[in-house]
Amino acid sequence: MEIMEYYLLKADLILFFIMIVSVGYLFVFAFFSMWGGKKKYPTAIKRYRFVVFIPAYKEDKVIADAVDSLLEQDYPKNLVDIVVISDKMEESTNEMLSKLPIKLFFINTERSSKAYALNYAVEILKDEKYDIVVIMDADNIVNQNFLSEINDAFYSGATALQAHRTAKNLNNDMAILDAISEEINNAIFRKGHVNMGLSSALIGSGMAFEFPWFKEAVQKLSTAGEDKELERLLLKEEIFIDYLEHVMVYDEKTQKVGTFFNQRRRWLASQFGILSTSIKDFPKAIFTRNIDYIDKIFQWMLLPRVVLLGIISILSVTISLIDLRSSLKWWALLVTLILTFIMAVPDFMVNRRTIRAIRIIPLIFLLMILNFFRLKGVNKKFIHTKKEG
Repeated sequence: MEIMEYYLLKADLILFFIMIVSVGYLFVFAFFSMWGGKKKYPTAIKRYRFVVFIPAYKEDKVIADAVDSLLEQDYPKNLVDIVVISDKMEESTNEMLSKLPIKLFFINTERSSKAYALNYAVEILKDEKYDIVVIMDADNIVNQNFLSEINDAFYSGATALQAHRTAKNLNNDMAILDAISEEINNAIFRKGHVNMGLSSALIGSGMAFEFPWFKEAVQKLSTAGEDKELERLLLKEEIFIDYLEHVMVYDEKTQKVGTFFNQRRRWLASQFGILSTSIKDFPKAIFTRNIDYIDKIFQWMLLPRVVLLGIISILSVTISLIDLRSSLKWWALLVTLILTFIMAVPDFMVNRRTIRAIRIIPLIFLLMILNFFRLKGVNKKFIHTKKEG
């Protein structure tokens, strides 16, 4: 009996150490996200030439609004090329787009992917003299000063950046939770990181890069997690990724649990895929003191937050039934994690609707656990996030 208690104690301590490292990491960056205003660069005296890529796979419902918001920019029209890469969209949608002052490319492959669409567009435009490339999703809407703000940042020395992606719809519990998750990511992995001198995480859209760099990098993209691949390439070269908190990109949040399930399955697969590719770089990153890359590899080791919350909650209750004294540290850890989320969630999202939406978190936890058993081959496979609006 004493031997069993010994091993149970050891298992408890090992699990607690793993969890406290993860929670501590999130807590520190959530805390630092609370400080500092929205960094705004001075107005540039030079105007750069932009190309904006919008990969659009069956995005007939949302593409028009995305293109319109970019056509309404206050930036000189002769310095912006908007490129829609149409993949399996309806003929009527393509006909509508062809009448607009944009570039419209067509692809129709058996294995669609964002990486393929971007490679296709860059190959066609490789001889163009663009300065900056912006990557958008087909459901994104931006304000009129979006490109001007990016231009200011690059004129001040930025070479890669992420804008503030936020929800454009909060019409049901699932959309609210999805929006909260994104804002927590913005606080911890973007603002908190940049406030501490580390690179922002990328999110797949609302991203901007120097075009000459991107033209070479895009050829190395091969998975469904192209944003993480770009992060890896940037940080290996010690290129800082800035975060423009005040530059908004309005993104459609998923409204159905099933869609959320598939989306997170793809995200999990891409995280573990890039971790398995990057872990071999860890010793060199330490040797060369590439702190940004070290931090990113560690970040990819973390469990999803909802899984972390679920596991710690279950362990807190379970250990309480076995040994109340031993459970106290777990309850303290759970409180710390909840406090971390409170610090990271913006004030405007703290309301009755948010509290009501929290009730479906146990279901999300179960679905995320199930996703761990459905990852095989997903990182190489395109999973479309169907728009419900």
